[in-house]
Order: sequence, then C-alpha cells, then structure tokens
Amino acid sequence: MAKIILDFERELSEIEAQIRDLKEREKLYGENHSVQIRVLEKEFEELAQKTYANLNRWQRVQLARHPDRPYTLDYIQQITDTWTELHGDRRFADDPAIVGGIAQIAETGVMIIGHQKGRNVKENMVRNFGMPQPEGYRKALRLMKLAEKYHKPVITFIDTPGAYPGLGAEERGQGEAIARNLFEMSRLSVPILSIVIGEGASGGALGIGVADRLVMLEHTWYSVITPEGCASILFRDASRAPQAAEAMKVTAQDLFDMGIADRVVPEPLGGAHRNPLKMAEILKDVILEELHKLKEFTQDELLEKRLDKYSRVGIYDESKTQGEP
Repeated sequence: MAKIILDFERELSEIEAQIRDLKEREKLYGENHSVQIRVLEKEFEELAQKTYANLNRWQRVQLARHPDRPYTLDYIQQITDTWTELHGDRRFADDPAIVGGIAQIAETGVMIIGHQKGRNVKENMVRNFGMPQPEGYRKALRLMKLAEKYHKPVITFIDTPGAYPGLGAEERGQGEAIARNLFEMSRLSVPILSIVIGEGASGGALGIGVADRLVMLEHTWYSVITPEGCASILFRDASRAPQAAEAMKVTAQDLFDMGIADRVVPEPLGGAHRNPLKMAEILKDVILEELHKLKEFTQDELLEKRLDKYSRVGIYDESKTQGEP
C-alpha cells in the first residue's frame, strides 16, 4: 500500500527520502554520509517542530484521519497484558465497527470498548469504516453493564466518522440505541475514561463517550458533525470543509479551552502514526494515571461529579416564566 503523504508533509517527506537514500548507499556501497545525514536529520526535526506547531484546524482533522494512525485494537495489543474480546449484543448481531472485551493493564482489570476501522478496503467493508450500527452500541452497553457488575472501570476509545446512517440501522433503532447509552452511561456506577484517538463525530462518538474524564490525543477532533457535513448544510458546498472546521473549533485544544475535554495528550513529533509504539507507551501511562485518580472517589461522588461535569458544558441562562417572582 502506498504511503499517504498529506500536503503539509511533502517537504518533510522529501527530506526523509534523502536520508533513506543516503543510508541505503552506505549499506550497499560502503560510502560514508554520516555528516550529511546528521545535517538532514537536524533540518527535518527543526522543520517538523515548526510545521506541526502551526497546523490549522483542517490540517489536524486530516492528521486525525490518517490511515496509518493506531486504531483501538492496535492500542489494546500494546498496552494490555491480557485481552479477551467479547462479541454480540444478544439481540441481533455482532457489530465489528465496535470492539470490546475484558483486559488487564499492569495490575488493573478493565473493560475496554472502542470504535475500530480497517486498514484496507476489505477490512473497512467488514468494519463498516468504523461507523457502528445499533447492535454495536447495544454490545457496548452490555459490556459496560458487565463491567459494573464486577466493579471494573470502563475505558472507551473514540474514533469514528459517525454512526451508520443506513436504512437498516434506522429501522433497528439507531437513535434509541445511542440515546440509551447516553442515559445508562450517565449513571453507571464505575469509573468511565473516554479517549479520543482519532476523529469523533456526532452521536456516533458520543454513544460511547459519556465519561468521568474525556482525554484527547493532540491531533484529534470531536464535534457534533463532520466539517464536510457542516459545510454541506451551511454553505451548500462540502469542499468548504476547511472553513467549517475553523468556525466549529473542533480540535483537542479547542475542546480543552471550552472545558469539554479534561486533558490533551501530546503525540510524538509528526503524529501518532509516525511512532505508534511511543504513542501507546504514553497512552498507557495516561490511562493508569487517570484511573488512579478516579479510584479515589466513592460511587456517589463519582456520579455527582459526572453530572456536574456535563451540567457545566455550554453557556446558558435560566429564564423565568411570566408571573414568576
């Protein structure tokens, strides 16, 4: 599969190609290019620091969607000591767009649930491009209730372009399934940690995103609709998605500034896809740290803080009805 190079990464990619070429010549012909390689590596690092520190919102959306970014199962493989996947919603089917199961991270037993995309066309057909159907959300809820029964914290990985909008999904109660999850997660008696690892769009993301702590990786986004969807509605032109992304303020830093995200986790230089093992290592430490904090609260304190967290989202005024003192 050809390597995906985003527009703003082309100059960096050219420097990388020069470095690879020089290293290959050293290996094949015994030539010494160490000085030139060091110069290019320094040039690459300086340019990368400048490039990724000044990305606009649309560029961060593109990074969040990069097909080489680690997905839920990639992180599970790297951060867990044991993992047993569980399947099915016990009503209709198993939805591969959402995976979930019992895991152990260090000495902590957890329930992990997350969106899962595919790496190629065949896998994406199976995973439905990470767009869950109602049975996916019902499977997620079943596993959350199982975690509650055995007093295990829930970790959710969010990475979806949205819930599947097909006719069959609507007939089987897509809206009801998502709404049920919002309701049940709001009162789940165990800690919930949600982590946005890629893109988080609409109710498709929120369906497993009601949490005590919302953590977002540096180059991710989360919004009520995709930038393309917003542009199609407001401007009647999906190609104006970059403009919509700027207006919507969808990035991790935007959500942190608005008080929606609780923490932004720095990614390796260039994004998680450039060093997935390092990203997994960072994320594992963050997960254990966040779960340790949540364990300090009693069940009642946890529910009270969760309710307060979502009550504080947004800006609003309470108006009085006519005749009210």
